[in-house]
Amino acid sequence: MSLIEKAAEKLDPQGSRTGTIPDLPAAAATKQEPPLSQAPSDRTANVFQIDMDRLREMHIITPHVQYSSTAEEFRVIKRPLLNNAFNPELPHGNLLMITSSLPGEGKSYCTLNLAMSISMEIDRTVLLIDADVSKPSVLSYLGIPPDENRKGLLDLLQDDTLSPADVIMRTNIRNLSILPPGQKGKYSTELLGSEAMEKLLDHLSQRYQDRIILFDSPPLLATTESRVLASHMGQIVLVVEAGQTHQAAVAASLSMMKSFNVAGVVLNKSRQLLSADAYGYGYGYGYGYGQA
Repeated sequence: MSLIEKAAEKLDPQGSRTGTIPDLPAAAATKQEPPLSQAPSDRTANVFQIDMDRLREMHIITPHVQYSSTAEEFRVIKRPLLNNAFNPELPHGNLLMITSSLPGEGKSYCTLNLAMSISMEIDRTVLLIDADVSKPSVLSYLGIPPDENRKGLLDLLQDDTLSPADVIMRTNIRNLSILPPGQKGKYSTELLGSEAMEKLLDHLSQRYQDRIILFDSPPLLATTESRVLASHMGQIVLVVEAGQTHQAAVAASLSMMKSFNVAGVVLNKSRQLLSADAYGYGYGYGYGYGQA
């Protein structure tokens, strides 16, 4: 059975949860980054303090909670991704893109939970990139105040005087850093597909051998940015909202990604996988390279 057929079969409304996740507030580098564990002391003030209690209230994994159904489900989701992240036969395997067919399927929620879960690994660090440049949400999830002057991904692609160290945001979560989207312009899509982007990704993926780079991507059927971004990725995960996303949308998304490495489909809010605890969310994971 193909990945499309598997995903379509799981979308049967009789076997899915119809509730929704609560709405939440909404030029290549030439310099080297300092190792995260050896950052200069004068950068300490730039460590952003993420409120763990706030994250837990939103049912997002935090490093201090030893067990929850959500944490266990994302451990299952992350394991095959990590196993392939540094496979020499999979170019850029540590570049992971999380996307969805349409807005509102829980893509950013799943991306953040996956980032948190990977950050709990002993020997892995995570750089979370908010590449949904039209409608960024990662910083809002984390409770980081907006800043109109905050530079990020798009600025790195246009300004060769900037280095990743100038714009990457360190956090109080030991193994997690964030690269915000930066200043949006009319050529955002072209920038994501540029040679500068390719050079930047090479730098980011090779600078630290233990680093997972996780992209919160725009929805596939709503923008063109995600299709351009996908061409650089080693692994792509499609988030599908059970009982809500039409089978045709899933089929169109997987067909669009057929020339890339679709690592799997996360079936978000799947009733049959729910655990009886306070979190109330369930996730399924279909896995299979090259089956799209």
